[in-house]
Amino acid sequence: MNQTYAVTAVTVVVVATVLIGGLGLRISRTTSDFYVASRTAGPRLNAAAISGEYLSAASFLGIAGLVLLQGPEMLWYPVGYTAGYLVLLALVAAPLRRSGAYTLSDFAEARLESAAVRRLASLFVVGIGWLYLLPQLQGAGLTLEILTGAPNWVGGVVVAVVVTGAVAAGGMRSITFVQAFQYWLKLTALLVPALFLAAAWAADDAPRARFDAPAVLREHTTVTVDSTVRIELAGPLTLTVDGTVDGIHHDHGTVTLGEGAHRIDAGTRIGLPAGAEVPERVTSEADPSSWSQPLSGGRDGSHLYATYGLILATFLGTMGLPHVAVRFYTSPDGRAARRTTLVVLGLVGAFYLLPPVYGALGRIYAPELALTGAADAAVLILPERVLGGVAGDLLGALLAGGAFAAFLSTASGLTMAVAGVISQDVLPPRGVRWFRLAALLAVVVPLAASTVATNVPVADAVGLAFAVSASSFCPLLVLGIWWRRLTPPGAAAGLVVGGGSALAAVMATRAGLAPEGWTYALMAWPAVWSVPLGFLTMVLVSLATPRHIPPSTTATLARLHLPEDLAGGPGQSEDPPGRGGTR
Repeated sequence: MNQTYAVTAVTVVVVATVLIGGLGLRISRTTSDFYVASRTAGPRLNAAAISGEYLSAASFLGIAGLVLLQGPEMLWYPVGYTAGYLVLLALVAAPLRRSGAYTLSDFAEARLESAAVRRLASLFVVGIGWLYLLPQLQGAGLTLEILTGAPNWVGGVVVAVVVTGAVAAGGMRSITFVQAFQYWLKLTALLVPALFLAAAWAADDAPRARFDAPAVLREHTTVTVDSTVRIELAGPLTLTVDGTVDGIHHDHGTVTLGEGAHRIDAGTRIGLPAGAEVPERVTSEADPSSWSQPLSGGRDGSHLYATYGLILATFLGTMGLPHVAVRFYTSPDGRAARRTTLVVLGLVGAFYLLPPVYGALGRIYAPELALTGAADAAVLILPERVLGGVAGDLLGALLAGGAFAAFLSTASGLTMAVAGVISQDVLPPRGVRWFRLAALLAVVVPLAASTVATNVPVADAVGLAFAVSASSFCPLLVLGIWWRRLTPPGAAAGLVVGGGSALAAVMATRAGLAPEGWTYALMAWPAVWSVPLGFLTMVLVSLATPRHIPPSTTATLARLHLPEDLAGGPGQSEDPPGRGGTR
């Protein structure tokens, strides 16, 4: 790929983000402007902004990588992402807007009249936000590394600096315009190259992408194995090796590997001849790519369990994502929030038609990515592989700009949500100036973690945040909106037991503490048991503490469920507690 074109595209996206963010600074006049765009974002603008921040690195790069690895059976993954908005539409969108809150922490306090529950909710907002920010920064590093050869940490630093500046400058006004622009940029960046790549594939008379047989290399291919892998060969394979295979070091030597299992150490460079089958990567449960292996396989059924765990996490986790929830507070009223959700379903659904195209083409033109573990890079390298020349460079640059827009838009929303909580519940409540310091703190921690936590697939990392969200905020929102007997002790217990157990399980898994087999599956994909656990704990503890039902529960629920012209009252407040005043 032409580095000049790619760097130019990324630079244009960054500059456009800064300029549009500057527009928000010019028109942000009050605290309400800064935090919720004065609740004036109409359905079309707000839906584009929500779609822009929701379609993250996992959507732009990760889904194509999953399809490359496993084929059409992985299409349930974006279905889970999209279907989450159906639950959001039916149960949460309008009542959440009518609550008059600015953050999930505000909602928790307003509904339960408990400062302790508010603080606990704030901890989960920050934790989920950081879990979700991590893959955005890592994806940005991967993109710049592929495009320019820059160190992996450079892309994360660029995203962190730009996002912090945009959020600190104009707040929600800025990022609303930025994210709406970036949605349409991402859609264009995927759609235009996909049309050219599909046309080139048809003209090339290339074979179909077969996922029921090993992929075959179309030309001599040299790859570098970033992490130690085990491969399984169906027959002898002759290749060149610069590194260590099966414990023997080779210096640019020709080696014939026999049928069976072999180990290739990290850093080894191998050359595979044209027409050779790509060696099948054998994964253990602890391998970062193991979760995307055939999920209906496995003699003990643990892989099938993983499928349901991820479906449930993505389906129920959407409503509790802090950067998604905060956008509904910008709607003028509950009716507009519902319309916004309907438009989001259309925009997100249209986008998800495109990544599978790149996954299928990657299986034909870049099948070696399944071996190296870099399947997330398929979207970025396909134009050069399929078209080459100036056309390939230009389309690759467009994709690079779209990928960077994905990191910037999602990171902007997450930073806004996390900074809002930090400025309100950690730093002194002194208005916008302290919010800007909070925005810096919101990015620094995941940026530091991104330099340590490596070799985790983008889609996998995002799934962790969804699992924790589904286990904590999903029970809180559903019961808080629809069950009058929820009490502060019940809510607190449910957050700790449901969300805390999910967080502990996934972090222990990432640390390599979970043994293989069913134990690993239960800890790596906890939503199947942690979501019911969160609901059950909230219900049982609330039933056991009926005297703690807030005295204004009836009035609060009426405000959540009645149209604004009937409910009126504090649900329409422009300035939440602790933040009043103008800039």
